[in-house]
Amino acid sequence: MELAVTLREKSRRKSSVLRKMSIIPGVVYGKNTKDPVHVSFVKNEFLKLYRYAGSSTVVDLKGGHDGMVLIHDIQTDPISNNLLHVDFLAVSANEAVTAEVPVVLIGESPLVKNNEGRVELVKDTVAVTALPKDLPHNIEIDISFIISTQDGVFVRDLKLGNKVEIEEDMDQPIVVAVPLSQEEEEPAAITPEAAAPAADAPAAA
Repeated sequence: MELAVTLREKSRRKSSVLRKMSIIPGVVYGKNTKDPVHVSFVKNEFLKLYRYAGSSTVVDLKGGHDGMVLIHDIQTDPISNNLLHVDFLAVSANEAVTAEVPVVLIGESPLVKNNEGRVELVKDTVAVTALPKDLPHNIEIDISFIISTQDGVFVRDLKLGNKVEIEEDMDQPIVVAVPLSQEEEEPAAITPEAAAPAADAPAAA
């Protein structure tokens, strides 16, 4: 995956002007980069790429700065949620890197289908270490085996192959099944007969 970038001079005023033109500032850094490299790129092109790449797929920067990077951090406006700035982590093809890989649930749980409980994703990313080309894009977990509230998925259950090292507590839960709470259960319908007082009930004094 490629993203075209342009070199820029670091300037807060210029960054605000760029954003009005749908150009977003960013910075590239890493242990193999002597000094941070300030770049800019087209907002819509980045958003299209990020929807697929996320934070665990290598991106090739082209243009003003060439190199392999991971999308390390995204800054957005807390009110408008508009994209403000992106940090890129420079990586090397032959050097392992640690990244947070998103967890994606697939399939349908019989527990949920039968309205007997719900499935909760309690950990939505997993930290792994691998060569850039071996980093998984995401980690799919099939929840179709979850048939009771005793079922779940822990870090130790993940099978990512021998090229990927998991950097997490193996006993940490990722997916849990829980019963429906009292509040979530549909209330019983109240009939007119049930709502009316019994005919032989004693009158109030």
